[in-house]
This record gives sequence, C-alpha cells and structure tokens, in this order.
Amino acid sequence: MSSPEDVERNVDPFANPDVTGLPLRPPAVDRTCAFLDIGTNSVRLLLVRIMANGSHRVLSEQKEVVRLGENEFADGLLRPAAMRRAVLVVGTFRQMAETYQADEIIAIATSATREARNQSDFLRMLRQEAGVEVRTISGREEARLIYLGVVYGLDLGEEQALFIDIGGGSTELIVGDQHAYHHLESLKLGAIRLSSLFFMPDETAAVRDDRYALIQRYVRNSAVRAFQRLSEHTATRVIGSSGTIQNLVEMARRAREEDEDPLAPMSLDELRALRKHLCSLTLEERRMVPGINAARADLIIAGAAILETIMDALGLEAIEATDRGLREGLIADYVARRHPEMDVGQTVRERSVLRLGRRCQFDEAHGRHVAHLSGQLFDSAREAGLHAFGSWERELLQHAAMLHDVGTFLSYDDHHRHSYYLIEHADLLGFDHTEATIVAALARFHRKGLPRKKHPEYRALPKPARGAVRTMAVFIRLAEALDRSHAGLVDEAKLRAVDGDEVVLEVRSESDCRLELWGAESHRSAFERTFERRLVARRVGHVDAQPTRSAAKGADAADGGATTADNPAG
Repeated sequence: MSSPEDVERNVDPFANPDVTGLPLRPPAVDRTCAFLDIGTNSVRLLLVRIMANGSHRVLSEQKEVVRLGENEFADGLLRPAAMRRAVLVVGTFRQMAETYQADEIIAIATSATREARNQSDFLRMLRQEAGVEVRTISGREEARLIYLGVVYGLDLGEEQALFIDIGGGSTELIVGDQHAYHHLESLKLGAIRLSSLFFMPDETAAVRDDRYALIQRYVRNSAVRAFQRLSEHTATRVIGSSGTIQNLVEMARRAREEDEDPLAPMSLDELRALRKHLCSLTLEERRMVPGINAARADLIIAGAAILETIMDALGLEAIEATDRGLREGLIADYVARRHPEMDVGQTVRERSVLRLGRRCQFDEAHGRHVAHLSGQLFDSAREAGLHAFGSWERELLQHAAMLHDVGTFLSYDDHHRHSYYLIEHADLLGFDHTEATIVAALARFHRKGLPRKKHPEYRALPKPARGAVRTMAVFIRLAEALDRSHAGLVDEAKLRAVDGDEVVLEVRSESDCRLELWGAESHRSAFERTFERRLVARRVGHVDAQPTRSAAKGADAADGGATTADNPAG
C-alpha cells in the first residue's frame, strides 16, 4: 500500500483541494476575478480578467503594508490596531474590485491569521466590516500555491528545483520539477516573527555578531527536521520567490563590480558579505543601502539570517529570484481547475503561447498545423545539410509558427508587424528576452520582405540569433503557404537534397492541394537566396505528382510585396 508521500509524488499538482471552494465547471463567459492575499506583512490584490478559453490578463496589482503579525508571535494574538489596518485595506481593495465589476473575490489568509488565537474575531471583522469572506489556508497549501505560481513562469526543462519563500511569519520550501512538486515544507520562521523575537520595537542600533549568531541558531534548531527531509532530495536550481529574497538579491547585484555579471544568481558568499555589511549599519543607514526596500530595513537582518542558514545547512551555492509567488499560484490554481485541457502534457512555454493566441482569438487549428509543418521542414532541412541548428531553435520556430497570425487581432493589413508587437510585449512566461525576441522576429518575417539589416526588428536581435531567424523564416513561410486555405490539406512536407544545386519540397496530401503548392512556390526566391539552392515543389504519393515550378512563374516578387501567397487567410 502506498504511503501518503508516495501518493503525493505521483499526483498532478492541480489535483489538490480547491482553496477557493468554487465549482470546478469552466465558466462559459469571461470573468473578472479579484485575488486577495492577506499576509503577515502586507495585503496584496491582483485583479485579473479570465477569458472563457482559459487565458487571462492582469488588470491591476496593489499592495499595502499592514504588519498584521506585528507583536503577535509572543502570545499568539493579533493586535487590535493591526487588525483594523488590515480590515481597512481589505475593504478598500473590495471597493476597487467592485469598480472593476469583479464577478468574484477569492481571499486567503496565511501565517499570521492561521496561528492567531483570535483568528475567528479577525475573520468576522473582515466579513462584517470589509465585506469579504476570507479562507485561512494551511502552511502546506501555501507552499503548494507558491510552487504553482513560480513554476508557471519558469522553463525548468528536466531540472528539479528547490523553491524558497520567506514571508513575514513563515518560510515555505518546496522541491519540484516542471510538472509536479515532490516535497512541501512550511516552517514557523519569518522575517516579522524573528524580528519580534530578537529585537525591541524601537531598536535602531547595528547588530552584533553574537546577536546574529543567536538568530541563526534559533533557525537551525527550528528547522533541523525539515533540513533532514529536504536533504533526501536533489535540486539543480534554487529559486527564491519572496520580497525578502528579491530585496537581498537586488542588493547583492548592486554591490557587484562592473566586470561581474549583474544578472547572475546571488551566491552564498555574496549573501554573507551583504549581511555582514547590513549588520554593521544602524537602521537609518540600512535604509540607504543601494537596492534595499526602505520599508524592509527593520526586517532584512532576520530575513537574511533565515536564508543564510537554509543555504548553509542544505549546501546551496547560489539562489536566483523571481517576482512570482502565492497570488500567481491562486490564478494558476483557478484556471487549471476550470480549464484542465490547458495543462495536460504542456510546458510553461506552450501554455504561455496558447494563452496569448487565445487572447488574440487566433485560428488555433491553423497555428498548430503551421507549427507541425514547420517542424517537419526544419528536421528535413537539417538532414539535407541546409542548416545545423538544434532543438532550441526548433522549439522557438514552432512557438513562432503557432503565433504567426496573432496580429490579425488588430488588423489583417501588416498583420506580421502587429504579430511582432504583440509577441514582443506579451511577457511570455518561460522565455528569456532573447528567446521572446526571436519568436517575435520569426512571426514578423513570415511574409513580405526577408529579414535584412534595414529592418529594426532584425537589428534588435543579438548577432548570433540573426542567422537562425533568417534561416527559419523560410520554413515558417513555406509552412504557412502549405496551409494557405486553413483546411489542413497537407499531411507532410519535407525538403530533400537532390544534388548540390537542387532541393525538392515533397508534399503529401490526400486532397487537391494545388493552391498550397503554388503558395509554396511563391517563396522559391526566398528559399534560393537563403540557401543558394534551386527549389522544386512536388506532390508525392499521387498519380498527378509533378513539379509545379512553371505554375508559379513570375511569383518571385512575393518576397518583396503582396502576391498570391499573401491571401486573406494568411
């Protein structure tokens, strides 16, 4: 019989109890949702428009520091003043949600509320005075949601990561990969909690080494069992998702020498040097450190102690930061439950691309078919010795093929330029800036002129990426032409080298695809200028198979302006 942990390891991360308590049936229409996170330090609001197809758009983000957990952890009671601050902010956020005509408000409370002995009084105040029904979630559920929020914005590939989130009252640690978490921990260790335990409210002096060592000893003793459990898992990446970690990483970045990589993860040595510097300063001096959030100056020492102890105990050499976390996890959880088809077998990049396409009301079947044909052309061209690019470039090509027509959402005229703009500014999750720019450029050059230095979109590419874009733009042009009717008539398309001078485009179809062949021939000039080989398009596996070069005579101008390849379906 499987143990609970064995079962947990094999379960889809979206199959846990729904913290919203809402029906799981997908909404039939677009909805505006307000997600409220009532934490120990601050209250955060995320207003989101969730489309009926599962895509979503952020309308507004708000945050107010309320210090709900201030002076709570000594006796387990939320202070009246802190509760009033939180109720006031939650009420204001509810009014904002109503202004946006939100269909529902999903509100959760974390460490400070779940541990409070007067929790019921606080929840009643929120219900009666702020008009919001708030659910208190467990530490493990908080860890699960943090994992969802962070992993939705990453492309881990085959790697396994350790996720660390240091909040005001608790610290969550999660081990997981792209598809599922494997271990969850929630520790009663947080920046406000430890600051309340080890510092007086009005204390502003520098922090002595023995005081800092005492905090670390407390953290180590409190987390020793968790460290033992976590040591059984391996992780090739360490990712921090809280404001405390983001702030520490930013300060470390600012402190680097000019010749060091400013985007590199923060090393344990950098963290140690930073906390020594912070401890040597008074509170007012800490507020002036480059990169610090002044509102965290009184909490940052405790936060650094938690992170340094964790990294030291688990042998972690470096940590990177992300701005995604619990709120994004609430959205991911909400969407995944109502649109499970969005996540089955998909990577974060595939989900992100699909959401953008659906937001732009693209022809999804056409996009998928062009992506399929683009992949076939890429693979066969590599076998034919036309290029030496690999799986990374192939993946970007297929994402671009999926999105090549999203610009028609704005206007068919110049839609290739509109596609570039939408992709470039979409903040596609899982893509770094270079990758997103390559995808946008491929969509830009799927029609009209070939990429040249005179084009600003081409000049914006890093030089090593320009050759890949120039080559792959030909594949996406051919693939798009081979589905010019948007009917999926072409089953297979391959490029085969006949000799050193000629390449044959072999097209298999069970239907009459002469229009598609003519469309492909219209890009013959682009192919020949790029690869310096003659191109012949031929339908194979059919009695009428024959070259169609003559049928497309005079179509070379397609690569510089509108021709039969630029039909309204393109």
